[in-house]
Amino acid sequence: MPTKASRLTSVVAASAAAMLALSACGGDSDPDPTSDASSDASSSASSSSGAPTLAEPDPKDAKKVEAIEVTAGKGKKAPSIKIEDAPLSVGETTLDVKKEGSGKALASDAYVEVDLAMFSGKDGKAIEGSETYTTKPILLQPGMEGGLPGLSKALSGQKVGAHGVAVMPPKDLFGEQGAPQYGIDGKDNLVLVYDVRSVMPETAEGKTVKPKEGLPEVKFHDDGPADITIPKDAPKPKKLVTQKLIEGEGETIKEGDQVMASYTGVHFKDGKVFDTSFKEGGGPYPFVVGQPGTIPAWHKAAEGAKVGDRLLVVVPSKEGYGKEGSPDGSIKPNEDLVFVMDLLGAY
Repeated sequence: MPTKASRLTSVVAASAAAMLALSACGGDSDPDPTSDASSDASSSASSSSGAPTLAEPDPKDAKKVEAIEVTAGKGKKAPSIKIEDAPLSVGETTLDVKKEGSGKALASDAYVEVDLAMFSGKDGKAIEGSETYTTKPILLQPGMEGGLPGLSKALSGQKVGAHGVAVMPPKDLFGEQGAPQYGIDGKDNLVLVYDVRSVMPETAEGKTVKPKEGLPEVKFHDDGPADITIPKDAPKPKKLVTQKLIEGEGETIKEGDQVMASYTGVHFKDGKVFDTSFKEGGGPYPFVVGQPGTIPAWHKAAEGAKVGDRLLVVVPSKEGYGKEGSPDGSIKPNEDLVFVMDLLGAY
């Protein structure tokens, strides 16, 4: 995930991450129990039911978009475009799929890895900081409200491997206020070039690892919280323990990566679930390794792990919520915890 605050894609990714975080909370009014005191994701999540949809294009607008010439970047260069009749404007977001994908169709609630680049409709020049082709794809959820409606309209219903171009009017972007910091005013149309790279998996994928003896036992469920059984007479944990249950084959996670994780958390004292991403309306939880937003144990467990790992994490209180407990009171002071985490993606 791009780390420069000046990048337009950082705004897009941050908007998407905020919506994903709200989704992970399931719309509750309480803070997510995995968050620390400085992070409160307590707002209503937008659902996919009211997501923007692509309108039937005006035939004249469709011809304008089809006439856009896209040149793929060589090596690690971003693509470029050529507009025949500038300035270019459309009444509704208008799409031209130049290559149909042959992979999985994108469900409205899928988490999709996409490369994108944006250009001015006035002259076809690249918007600085808008492309991911030379960095990393970003993660979007096509069917979710929030963020930039034009992106949702362009990506909904596509397949993995799709490549295309869309023109988005101001109402589907930054509105009348525009985005002056990127040279975009409230009248500018933007041209989006995109490539759908993959769909984020729903569970950890890799080789099963036999855990060490004496650790909590885990029975995982794809569609519900894991069952975590604490051994009888298990001693109070004194240090953080991270045990791989599945060894993934993805990239190694490093500080500064935004990680998407599904999880179940239980109290060490009795094995009762206090929070899970599998609750109704929930979803994978985004956090940035090394930045405020979750407990220290999560950062330490994720850094150096791989995408695709499933981790059993035994958390002494000092690596969790310490002497104060959680902000919402669900975790008491000096309480030890156990998590099972699937590391689904890093951006």
